[in-house]
Amino acid sequence: MFEQIDKDRRHFVGTALMSVAASQFGVFNLTNRPASEKSVGQASMTAQPGRSLFEPLKQINAGVLSVSYAEAGPLGGPPVILLHGWPYDIHAFVEVAPILAAKGYRVIIPYLRGYGETRFISADTIRNGEQGAMALDAIALMDALKIEKAILAGFDWGSRTAGIVAAIWPERVKALVAVSGYLAVNLVANQQPLPPKAELGWWYQYYFSTERGVLGYARNTYDFNKLIWQLVSPKWNFDEATYARTAASFNNPDHVAIVIHNYRWRLSLANGEDTYGKLEQRIFARPVITVPSITIASDFDGAAADGRGYADRFTGKYAHRVLNGIGHNVPQEAPQAFAQAIVDVDAF
Repeated sequence: MFEQIDKDRRHFVGTALMSVAASQFGVFNLTNRPASEKSVGQASMTAQPGRSLFEPLKQINAGVLSVSYAEAGPLGGPPVILLHGWPYDIHAFVEVAPILAAKGYRVIIPYLRGYGETRFISADTIRNGEQGAMALDAIALMDALKIEKAILAGFDWGSRTAGIVAAIWPERVKALVAVSGYLAVNLVANQQPLPPKAELGWWYQYYFSTERGVLGYARNTYDFNKLIWQLVSPKWNFDEATYARTAASFNNPDHVAIVIHNYRWRLSLANGEDTYGKLEQRIFARPVITVPSITIASDFDGAAADGRGYADRFTGKYAHRVLNGIGHNVPQEAPQAFAQAIVDVDAF
C-alpha cells in the first residue's frame, strides 16, 4: 500500500518545476470584463490590485472558524462548494462561479483557514494545517449553512479536502471533482525518499522545515507565492493585478502558521492534534471514494496525468480528464473545462 502511495506522490511532484464572462450573478458582482489577460485557450478576468471581484462576502461561524465566503446563484439551487489551495484563494473560481450560477447552482466559495477574512474564533485554538482539520472545516461549514449534501470541487489543498470528505462522509457528497486525483497524505509513505528530480519539486517544503524558511516566508510572502504561481503554471500569463488580488488573502494573521504547519506535518516534523488522530488513521488507510467523481490532470501532474496511479480509489461512476497546456491552477487557467466537469459529474 505504501509503495503505491509513494508512486502517486513521486509522479505528482516529478514535473512541478516545468517550465463567460458575466456581470452579475447571485449575491456578488463581477467587474472588469475580460481584456488583456489570456490563459491557455481561455479568457481570464482582469483585476484591480488587492480588490476582490466577489462582493459582498459573507461570514458565518462554523466549527472553530468564522468563515468568510462568497456565494452566487439561487439559494434553492443544488449546492456546489469550491475549495482553493495554496497559494491561492477564492478568486481561483472567479470565472467558474458565474458559469455555474447561470446554470442554477448555488455556489459557495470559502476562504480556507489562514486565508482572507476567515478567522479562528478562539485565540487558544491551535493553528493547525493538517488534512483532517481542513476536512472537518468543510463539514462544519456545510452544517452551519444547513447543507446536507453538496457537490465538492477543488484543487491543491482543496482537492485533497474534497476527496477526504467524499471518502469519509460519502453521505454528505453528491459528487466530486478533484484536480490531480487522490491526494490524501499518508505520513509513513511520505517518509520514503524520492528520486532527486522529484525531490527538487518539493524544495519549498524543505525550506519551510527550517527556521530560516519560516522567517523567509513571513518576510517575503508576496514574492514567494508569486514564484510558486510561475513555476507550477509556466504557460499561464497572469498579470500583476490578478496575482495581487489573491495575494491580499495572505495577509491573514494566521496564514504563515497554517502554511508552515501543513507542510511540516506532512513530513512528520510537526505534530497533529489528538482531536484528529482517529480521523487521520482512517485517511492514512486510503479509503475508496464511492460517490460519482471526475478527476482532472494537467501538465503539472507529469507522468501521473493518466490517472492510473489512483483510478482504483474511485469505485463509483468515474471519469478522468487530461488538460494539456494547463498548469496547476486548473479552475483559473481553464474555467470552462472545470465548470463543465462539475456539470457533467452532477449528471452521472
